[in-house]
Amino acid sequence: MSKKNVLTVKNLNKIYSKNGSKTVNAIKNLNLEVKEGEIFGLLGPNGAGKSTFINILGGSVMKSSGQLNVWGFDIDKNPRQVKASIGIVPQEVTLDPFFSPRKLLDLQAGLYGIKKKDRITDTILKLVSLEEQANSYARSLSGGMKRRLLIAKAMVHQPPIIILDEPTAGVDVDLRKTLWENVKSLNARGVTTILTTHYLEEAEKMCDRIGILNKGELVALDTTKNLLERIQTKIVSFLIDKKSNIINKELSSVKVIADDENKLIISYEKSKISIDEIILELKKEHIKIFDISTDDGDLEDVFLRLTKD
Repeated sequence: MSKKNVLTVKNLNKIYSKNGSKTVNAIKNLNLEVKEGEIFGLLGPNGAGKSTFINILGGSVMKSSGQLNVWGFDIDKNPRQVKASIGIVPQEVTLDPFFSPRKLLDLQAGLYGIKKKDRITDTILKLVSLEEQANSYARSLSGGMKRRLLIAKAMVHQPPIIILDEPTAGVDVDLRKTLWENVKSLNARGVTTILTTHYLEEAEKMCDRIGILNKGELVALDTTKNLLERIQTKIVSFLIDKKSNIINKELSSVKVIADDENKLIISYEKSKISIDEIILELKKEHIKIFDISTDDGDLEDVFLRLTKD
């Protein structure tokens, strides 16, 4: 059964006018869909339009044209319902230092008009592992706890979609791991997650699908697996018993990176030659292969290829 779209974007544009006459297209004809229950990554270099897009969703920036539908609500006809369907976790840590996590979440729930009996403050605190710090001043929380409190704040109205804007920027490795465990547990409860990140390794591990923005345009939109399969160049290292003669052979797309007595490192295009053909050539030279290791490339390779000028 196909899952329904929780976010549909059609021909979205945002044009800023600079100095009266000059215009900047922050977002150009953006079309994308996010499905219920997925973790969707929105990647792109600085200035690609990611923040503009999130601000349009959050209602702080008005689009210039196009359609935007969130959880069945049109942003032009039902802006309040759109806002209620989204929880945005900002990049900057902005918390009142003199309130406790419980007080902050109660205040946030009040802003959304949630009655006291309908609030799930304790559930949310438990979900982001802050139940022990529920009554401490926010100023006494560590950086990681403050980040988790921001996620909790975005969840008080139980939105079906959570947007994380660079959630692990400037965060250490352990904390990043904890934050992702939080995201995974939210996702397991059916919360759709959209995240922007600079850490491509993170996106590769976390996201079901990825959209890559560059200069306001969507340059790729696919499953993470399919994006990785776009990488045609493979690098292979062979541990061998003697120097090979492969450098002098006419093998389609094979480039020798390093070649010495015991190690041979080459790159080749998957579409032009197979690893079996390369191994066969080495065997013809009566070379013993002790070990083979390959590097398939990663999301960074795709990203750089799609976003370079």
